[in-house]
Amino acid sequence: MLLLWGNIIHLYGQTATATSTFYKGADISWTTELEAEGHHFYDFQGNEQECTSLMKKLGMNAIRLRVWVNPKNKWSSKEDMLELAKRVKANHMELMVDFHYSDWWADPGKQNVPQAWKGLSYEEMKKALAAHTKEVLQLLKNHNITPKWVQVGNETSDGFLWEMGRASTQMAQYAGLTTAGYDAVKSIFPEATVIVHLDNGFDNNLYNYIFDGLKQYGGKWDMIGMSLYPYWSVLYKKVANADEAINGCMENIRRVGKKYNCDVMIVETGMESAQPEEGEKLLRRILSEAQNNTQGYCKGVFYWEPECKPSTYALGAFTEDGHPTCIMKAFQKKRSSAELQPLLTLNLIL
Repeated sequence: MLLLWGNIIHLYGQTATATSTFYKGADISWTTELEAEGHHFYDFQGNEQECTSLMKKLGMNAIRLRVWVNPKNKWSSKEDMLELAKRVKANHMELMVDFHYSDWWADPGKQNVPQAWKGLSYEEMKKALAAHTKEVLQLLKNHNITPKWVQVGNETSDGFLWEMGRASTQMAQYAGLTTAGYDAVKSIFPEATVIVHLDNGFDNNLYNYIFDGLKQYGGKWDMIGMSLYPYWSVLYKKVANADEAINGCMENIRRVGKKYNCDVMIVETGMESAQPEEGEKLLRRILSEAQNNTQGYCKGVFYWEPECKPSTYALGAFTEDGHPTCIMKAFQKKRSSAELQPLLTLNLIL
């Protein structure tokens, strides 16, 4: 019996010893707004299902939610985020909170200061950022919700809270604002992993520039977050093709993970919804390579707003009437012949 057990352990090799969880998730922050418009969601069999639980059914174990400071309507407010966070907890999934530090979208093209923070000095801005961060996270804590990850800024490839925190002109202040957010997170959730997130995951020069700058001025982070959108990268001629974007991103993950001695996560990706079969292939490749070809540095992949309507956003993964396309099948792991071989051998032994 001992000999048989020893053979089983040997057959499984690395699979038997693997302990690190690889996270597959999605940002579904649009869900409540879509529901308010009368939108419904369905599984592959056509059964209606609440969006968060549907993501779990489709193979995900984590959800990412954005939060704005004072949005014009309630969507992506701290209260709206809390509503979805409750569902994440109910489904026993991990939560990532994405602070934009703006009243609306923040991305590489715009990092607008919230209206209520305009005219603040640098020291006052750090205090306002910290207070907002603590307020939102304390709201979660009051409802016994603990995020596993917290993003301090969204795609801050040239900093955030412009012009005060623009990295290309005020790197020291960008670092100081980032640290203010980091410390605020840790004051509420000491075990949370704090992420600094940039776009163009394949661009090693960008990541060296930003993280060297943060390091120089004492900026703090636990994990590097990346966006990887082959579609946009090709469309805007940043890369020649999807292969270049994906290969470059995996190489960059290995490089920055080693250089800065930290984990990495692809916190945003998306495929062209009009080409679902190709999208499924690309997403399967990204998931596989992120897990198996990054020397262990990449801890997960999140799809950005898969549940949205194609008429609203081109890189979702659902149909206009709320059914998942085959892109979502990429999250449902297919066992390879190599993975099945130990099971076949075990059956023969038994």
